Amino acid sequence: MRRVLPQFLSYLSVVLTYLFLYAPIVVLVTYSFNSKGFPSKWDHFTLKWYYELFRDSDIWRSFFISLSIATLSTFSSILMAVSLVFYHFIGGRVGKGMPLFYANLVFPETVLGISLMSYFVLLRIPLGLQTLIVSHTILGLGFVIPVMYMRYRQLDPRIVEASLILGATKPQTFFRIILPLLRPTIIASGLMIFILSFDDFALSYFCAGTHIQTLSLHLLSMIRVGIQPTMNALSSILLILTSFLVVIFFSPRVRSRIF
Repeated sequence: MRRVLPQFLSYLSVVLTYLFLYAPIVVLVTYSFNSKGFPSKWDHFTLKWYYELFRDSDIWRSFFISLSIATLSTFSSILMAVSLVFYHFIGGRVGKGMPLFYANLVFPETVLGISLMSYFVLLRIPLGLQTLIVSHTILGLGFVIPVMYMRYRQLDPRIVEASLILGATKPQTFFRIILPLLRPTIIASGLMIFILSFDDFALSYFCAGTHIQTLSLHLLSMIRVGIQPTMNALSSILLILTSFLVVIFFSPRVRSRIF
């Protein structure tokens, strides 16, 4: 009995934790098929909210804006991080400057957003798509550079020595040996930056201006007049797409090719 009770309590805590995490998602998906608006009682099954969602051009315009910003900022952050590691590999000194990139992880994102907005206004740069890409790239650098630099420092230096002894130049060694070894870190960091950029609200709120509206800003404008059922439908579609990508990414075949 003494052994059964702690085991039962541990199972119960796990079940309650998962219910706390996933019950709102179940409610969201369920009510996206309700014929009445949220939070009305369940009436009957319907797909009309999905039809209205695909007819709403404003939502899809903001969705593709967020998708474009997340893609460009992710590639920019990874390219800068790879360039920094390459600069260190050929003899540059970047170790003392690495703590500067941790500021994005320490400072509140609201402070970063206000700082960037003030900087753009000071330089008379109009707020819009370009400022969003720059701000999201700066946010991503705080994640990808420390991770990639630490992974590079963990590589066996004898690999580099063997390559140089066999006659390869430093650029050849970096792009043919070091960079493939960093590929899992690059992919994982890229996915993290893409998700952070796509879901970001604080930086988008301060740096978007009045002519560009990301998906998070558009959803905020919709919430001000109440929770609309099309928001449940959109969230359900994003949830399905995300789950599908996670299943593909963690499949044994894909993981064997990446890792």
